[in-house]
Amino acid sequence: MDAAVTSAKLSKTEKLPFKAWLVVGLLCVVGCLNYLDRVMLTTMRDSIIKSVPMTDAQFGLLTSVFLWVYGFLSPIAGYMADRFSRSRVIVVSLFVWSGVTFLTAHATTFEGLLASRALMGVSEACYLPAALALISDYHKGRTRSLAIGIHLTGVFIGQSLGFLGGWIAEDYHWSNAFVIFGAIGIGYAIVLYFFLRDANTSDQVKKEKNDVKFFVAIKDLFKRRSFTFLLIFWGFLGIIGWMILGWLPTYYKEHFNLSQTKAGLYATGYLYPLGMAGVLVGGYFADRWSKTNTKARILVPIIGLCIAAPAVFIASNTDVVYIAVGGFIVYAFTRVFADTNLMPILCMIANKRYIATGYGVLNMFACIVGGLGLYASGALRDAHVNMALLFRIASFSMIICAGLLYLVKKDVQNSYKDQTNK
Repeated sequence: MDAAVTSAKLSKTEKLPFKAWLVVGLLCVVGCLNYLDRVMLTTMRDSIIKSVPMTDAQFGLLTSVFLWVYGFLSPIAGYMADRFSRSRVIVVSLFVWSGVTFLTAHATTFEGLLASRALMGVSEACYLPAALALISDYHKGRTRSLAIGIHLTGVFIGQSLGFLGGWIAEDYHWSNAFVIFGAIGIGYAIVLYFFLRDANTSDQVKKEKNDVKFFVAIKDLFKRRSFTFLLIFWGFLGIIGWMILGWLPTYYKEHFNLSQTKAGLYATGYLYPLGMAGVLVGGYFADRWSKTNTKARILVPIIGLCIAAPAVFIASNTDVVYIAVGGFIVYAFTRVFADTNLMPILCMIANKRYIATGYGVLNMFACIVGGLGLYASGALRDAHVNMALLFRIASFSMIICAGLLYLVKKDVQNSYKDQTNK
């Protein structure tokens, strides 16, 4: 709990160096490329299938293999960021996945595309744990949540720009998109090599990094009850997020008899803009409140989920389409309070030497259960379960998530009391 105590004691007048914000800005671009490179393939399905014949199941496998590799390797990737230079892990990760993106343009068989997606999963897995840990190293207290929120806006922008792949594929050739963004990423990796540095390069820090062992880190993380609570929380939230994102267009189309185009617009048109606004507001609010309450970064996501849950419940119990849209707008804005505060919460409960490894474990679990949640919701759909019922279950699950975060808060509070009583 040293991180929470340190955060509370940081001087309000302490001036944050410009480099701390420069790192956030540099990583925003990397986050954008990270998600753009991974999602643009899904927007050029027809063009790719026309050029490289494959079944729909095979095309789906291109996305699945990325997610599986990405998820299972996340803990190892996080360990690498704890064991070695975080900035160099980021630079190498960007260079490799951009090179793989560039080479994807030259794939002429399904097997070649599948191999490139697997390699992209390996290289991209190394980015997020290292990036969030590096930002946390620079922003140790009063700006940590906002800094991570700003970085996440880059991720949202990358997701929203995925359509560029489809546009380039339709007007030119699908391979052009991979050549363009692969080359941009390689060039930007060279820029980062000269400008991105670790927050602390002292001999003591290097010695601590040399002592980091993977299984020791895993054991240390799981001996803390609060980490287990956080893991279950993030897994639940992953199921909720994937289920709502995956099935919301279908719900609008069938429940309100909308066209496919209108249903898609109502389901996704506000998602990324409000997500970006939510991570910024949630980060700023948590940072401001943390000046007077060391548990603010846990309380803000709890508040967000307690607002999002009834909003989704109301949206799934109405026959008025605009009430439903309003409910899911509230959900899109408040649910991401958890995203921008996840790493700051992890910094409060885990040994600072293992925060990237810890985030990798959380990432892996969310990927696994998120995929299972999508499959389970599809199975329920095949069993003719009402989509509205699924969303009601999601709303109650968000209350469970809030409860899990409350248990994290209690555990942090008890540990802090134990330390002060020693």
